[in-house]
Amino acid sequence: MTPQSELLNRNKAFASSFDKADLPILPTLQTLIIACLDARTDPAHLFGLELGDAVVIRNTGGRVTRAVIEEVATLAALVRAATNGQEPRFNVILMQHTQCGAQRLAQPEMQAMMKEKMGIDVSEYAIQDQRSDLMGDIDRLCAAAQVPGGISVSATLYDVATGLVEEIAPAKPLQDWRAERVPTSTPTSATL
Repeated sequence: MTPQSELLNRNKAFASSFDKADLPILPTLQTLIIACLDARTDPAHLFGLELGDAVVIRNTGGRVTRAVIEEVATLAALVRAATNGQEPRFNVILMQHTQCGAQRLAQPEMQAMMKEKMGIDVSEYAIQDQRSDLMGDIDRLCAAAQVPGGISVSATLYDVATGLVEEIAPAKPLQDWRAERVPTSTPTSATL
């Protein structure tokens, strides 16, 4: 059996008792989780999420990149449209994890090789220190004018050895983060 056929069989089992056709388009927990794509760090398992509870964006390292900022801004616009123009108020949970492969992307040799051989700048994904990098990702959201200030943002770190998620930065509205933090980098709309 191939991985594809295994997954399709699992889907048939899932669909055989499917009773979620009436789920609302907006997540029931009003939450967006930004996490690493590492197979050990699936937010659905870590947080006990049910179908429809949260939106999950996954990328290398679980970093706030230009693309993630665009996704958050787009989601905010969709929420505004779905709620007849109300200011979007949902939770963004940033989640990195221990033993992350993206730590290798902080190595200058690896960055140079990726740039030279593939034309990819991996510096956005590089992780040097999860705690400070998570705070830097909050700074990136603070600097993104297209992300509404009413969105709540927090940062967490998942330990792959224990299964525990530690809160690094408490949830608070982005406007409050903006008021108290000076962004380390200021992406402009031209670079986003």
